[in-house]
Amino acid sequence: MALASSLVLATVAMPTSVALAAPSAGRGHAADPEDAELDFDSSAYTTITVTVDDRPVNVRWYKEICYVANPVAAAAQQPGGPGGGTTTIPNTACGYQSMNVFVPESAFGDQRTPVYFAVNNSGWMASYVKAGVTAGASYDSSTSNVGAALKAGYVFVDVANRSRGLVGADGSSPGKAPAAAVDAKAAVRYLRLNDAAMPGSAERIVVNGTSGGGALASILGASGNSAEYAPHLAAIGAAGIDAKGRSTLRDDVFAVNAYCPITDLGNADIAYEWLYNVLGTRDATGSNPSPAEAAAIAERFAAYERSLGLRNPDGTRLTAATLLDTIEKEVVRSAETYLEADPAHTIPPLGGTFEITSGGPGGPPATKSYVNDWIDVDTATGKVRSVDMTRYLAFVATQATLKTTPAFDAVGVNGNTAGRTETNLFGPPTQEYLNYTEYGWNHNDVAGDGSGLDDTGLNWKQYTAKQSTTVDDQVHLINPMDFVGTRADTAPNWYVRHGTRDRDTAFTVPVNLDRALAADKQVTNLDYRLAWNQPHAGNYDVPEAMAWIADAVRKAGAPPAPRRRG
Repeated sequence: MALASSLVLATVAMPTSVALAAPSAGRGHAADPEDAELDFDSSAYTTITVTVDDRPVNVRWYKEICYVANPVAAAAQQPGGPGGGTTTIPNTACGYQSMNVFVPESAFGDQRTPVYFAVNNSGWMASYVKAGVTAGASYDSSTSNVGAALKAGYVFVDVANRSRGLVGADGSSPGKAPAAAVDAKAAVRYLRLNDAAMPGSAERIVVNGTSGGGALASILGASGNSAEYAPHLAAIGAAGIDAKGRSTLRDDVFAVNAYCPITDLGNADIAYEWLYNVLGTRDATGSNPSPAEAAAIAERFAAYERSLGLRNPDGTRLTAATLLDTIEKEVVRSAETYLEADPAHTIPPLGGTFEITSGGPGGPPATKSYVNDWIDVDTATGKVRSVDMTRYLAFVATQATLKTTPAFDAVGVNGNTAGRTETNLFGPPTQEYLNYTEYGWNHNDVAGDGSGLDDTGLNWKQYTAKQSTTVDDQVHLINPMDFVGTRADTAPNWYVRHGTRDRDTAFTVPVNLDRALAADKQVTNLDYRLAWNQPHAGNYDVPEAMAWIADAVRKAGAPPAPRRRG
């Protein structure tokens, strides 16, 4: 299939998961005239002072570095987020392909310290450049990943990227997949290009992200140096792509720190409907407005799960028949790990209550009580006696209402044009959205939207069989499951968390990612767990995550010294 770009449509198919031609060390490459435009200016910083754990820290701020030579111009007025309306952006030239680099004083002359690479695209939405470190701010390293990174002496980088919702200066939608992944790779390439001139080591990049950011961190970590991205990287003037489309730099990373990754979008709907219908959760919680649709989508899951060929740590096959038992064991492990971590930690007895505080954007937090009718813990031993999976899934679906059916590709289905699902991540830049799953495509009934059987006269299989079809390639290029275990250079270190109360994606999604990573021989350090009593969120375990990063860095040893390019 041809590959879809947010800027161009490539006309030549690229082989799946073929490593880019790149020097083994990714340094000392031949000069590329376009790369000269991406030189790092080591003198272009502002010094700010922040407080970390009540101690002042001087930080050099390299502001809004454009990491590509051909950035996509954005409209000044951009969508305003969940509350609606619009927001005005000042940097229309490169505000979605820039990064803020913050260097704590302990790292001013340190070219071997890790680079903490933060992506901020929640919900797969476009991420305008942000400054996670602000002058005069105070940070607690036990709760703030920003403060913890600065205290550890890491270079902290806030990375912006194009993605869904972005409005181009010409009114188009230049953030279509795989734009987010391409931009993240371009940012990594910028760091490698300038490794000798910048503080921090491009050989120790740790990518952190939550939700859509967790997914972006995952695809970046899984698809290192894949040649499939070359035409997209070339289109935006990424570092290390020569005139013939060959790579002279690497874009693999050292570690991934991913929270609740919204990934595997091409199969996310079937996973979601299977999980919340196999035990009647939708019906039990009164959130099944389309039972026939839910059942039809869920029916496809068993074949998909079987096709992955994954196994649990004990060697048993991971299938639809074993997944509920697998998830139950992960919940038990989560609860027992939580209890063991601190004697003060408790779980309410059966009949007791969970007190859960939550709140929507802009609203005050609210605390609600939920009866514990699903997990029985022996308080004396800290061991779980039993978990009632039917009641557990109902608990998850009660404290946070289940998503629509379909959950991720709903726009255009049954006349739905107001949904905020990921459908608008796909399609050409000139089109508002395009259904990207078989069910969504075949059940699109919005006339004139350019998507579905009704407008094209082709069902999904017929449409994706066409040489000119690109949406299937878009789905592929943001799915880490398609790259783990292939010739792509997958990151060796992974820390993945998904809350036990997280209903934003099916628990099967992170379980599958974990089992796939465990089978990849390139992955030498894998720490996956359901995080006890956490919702759809991230960075709630800063001390634990930062200790994991420090340990991974220690075990890897000092990175090689960067070489001057040229």
